[in-house]
Amino acid sequence: MAGPMAAEQGLHWRRVLGYGLAGLGLAALVLLVLQLLVGRRLVAQRQQQLVTEVAANLVLGEVALERFTPATLAEIGGLRLAVGPPPPVGSAEPLLKHQALDLQRSLCRRLGRCPEVRPALVGPRGVWVAMASPLEAVWLFAPLPPLPGWPPDPLLLGVALGVGGLGSGLLYLTHEVQRPLRRLEQAVAEVSLQPQAEVALPLAGSIAVRRLTARFNAMVERLERSGREQATMLAGIAHDLRAPLTRLRLRLDLASAAGLTEAECRRSMADLASLERITSQFLLFAGQHRAEAALEVPLDALVAEVAAVAGVVPLELVLEPLVRRVRPTALTRALANLIDNALAYGAPPLRLELRGEGEVGFAITVWDHGAGIPALAWSRALEPFQRLDPSRGDQGHCGLGLAIAERIGRDHGGGLESHRGPHGFGVTLRGQSVLEDA
Repeated sequence: MAGPMAAEQGLHWRRVLGYGLAGLGLAALVLLVLQLLVGRRLVAQRQQQLVTEVAANLVLGEVALERFTPATLAEIGGLRLAVGPPPPVGSAEPLLKHQALDLQRSLCRRLGRCPEVRPALVGPRGVWVAMASPLEAVWLFAPLPPLPGWPPDPLLLGVALGVGGLGSGLLYLTHEVQRPLRRLEQAVAEVSLQPQAEVALPLAGSIAVRRLTARFNAMVERLERSGREQATMLAGIAHDLRAPLTRLRLRLDLASAAGLTEAECRRSMADLASLERITSQFLLFAGQHRAEAALEVPLDALVAEVAAVAGVVPLELVLEPLVRRVRPTALTRALANLIDNALAYGAPPLRLELRGEGEVGFAITVWDHGAGIPALAWSRALEPFQRLDPSRGDQGHCGLGLAIAERIGRDHGGGLESHRGPHGFGVTLRGQSVLEDA
């Protein structure tokens, strides 16, 4: 267990490192863009500020030289002055020469005259600017820092790192948290107690999301295993009951021949019919109908055939000629359950309607004139083994009729719904053509 967990954590941290590198790349790109868009403006502002300071020092120094010596002025004003011949001209760095020339042009525009400006060949980086002195040549030193390049401006660097970190965080949240959680949400919405083709999700995302996904997959596996066990149990019970029921029917036939009264035989046969009905309902609820192949069937003929089995009851058929690809035995059983419920719980006359919905859909409605099922009790009526009328339990009703019809409707892409209308209380089974066989 420790090995897979360590490998999972190592993979997670490698992915985090990848997002961090992506954030650094984004920060570098943002810094480059800011340097191109904002860096030049910052350089121009600094150059303007430098020209203003040099021009102010130059003007104030020239005025002060009329009353003070250069040494006194340097001491009082904190200026660096040089007295004597002009500094030697040598091979200064090209950038410094370019800055000195720009400074001279700016001073010419600001002062109305053009003082001589020479790059400093030794000492701190800067230039010497000639001052207008009445007695001797005096030079003012102006430091010139290099143009901003590398390291970049702290403000721009901070903004770029902030944008890079934000982008990396959003990328991590999107790919490692939000997207896996959205897939998990969709998978949770698709989970049901019915057999699933493939619900398990691949492990992806952050460590917490991966653990949540693993627990979800374990839950789905437990649900599927529990559903299979329940279906196997129901099918096994129903299958095992068939053999003794057959033997019991045979013995009843022999007993009736041996002198059992007609009333006792009739009651015994009714009990057997109830047991066989319950057994067949169990098998249907266990999902036996899913093994049936889908066939192209004229639904109007199928509904008419099922209605004919209902016996001599007032029954009206309103059937639209339709051909759909359905599982005929399952659909027949569902419709028979609806008619049986209408006969057992409702009141005649009955009305069967068949109509098409779109190119592949269909709707079968069974109407009766009974009290119907209250809207608040409809959801409970669709639950398996629920009988709204407990007195019906001794008549072969096990509470699976509507549940089976609703499940068969779902397997045909629809469902079961109840409503009241001009023909009384109606239960509609909706579905559509089955695309694939079970």
